[in-house]
Amino acid sequence: MESLSNKKKVLVSKPLNLAERMYLPAIASGMATTIGHFFKKPATIKYPEQVREFSINWRGMHSLKRDEQGRERCTACGLCALSCPAEAITMIAAERKNEEKHLYREEKYASVYEINMLRCIFCGLCEEACPKEAIYLDGPIVPADYLRKDFIYGKDKLVEAPLEK
Repeated sequence: MESLSNKKKVLVSKPLNLAERMYLPAIASGMATTIGHFFKKPATIKYPEQVREFSINWRGMHSLKRDEQGRERCTACGLCALSCPAEAITMIAAERKNEEKHLYREEKYASVYEINMLRCIFCGLCEEACPKEAIYLDGPIVPADYLRKDFIYGKDKLVEAPLEK
């Protein structure tokens, strides 16, 4: 069968000399590459002992922030869940009681706030959509686990610890 362009390239193979037939130049260049790698800085790090520096715009695990008085900033408006393209965020809103004024900023709060880390694509749209600056992607790397149910993070893992006085 002929090619469509009718262009042919003729390959001419010249005979190998004695050194090329014994593969000595190929072995020597391979050894030079190997020896050259001994003197280079290794590309890997020893992870548990060494921690790699992340860039400024790196996005880690989610965290729900508190205000200066130690109250949760989230008002359960649902904008983070609406902006999430992976639909990884679910929340249930509840009304604040009078005895809970020291816990929540507004009259409405998220009684249930869950993020499915297996669905999350760490795009940061939830962080941008929040009008109260309650959610940030500034946490550590999401740890590995064996069970799918352990990747659904609730308020117990997401809300930052209250400030010490």
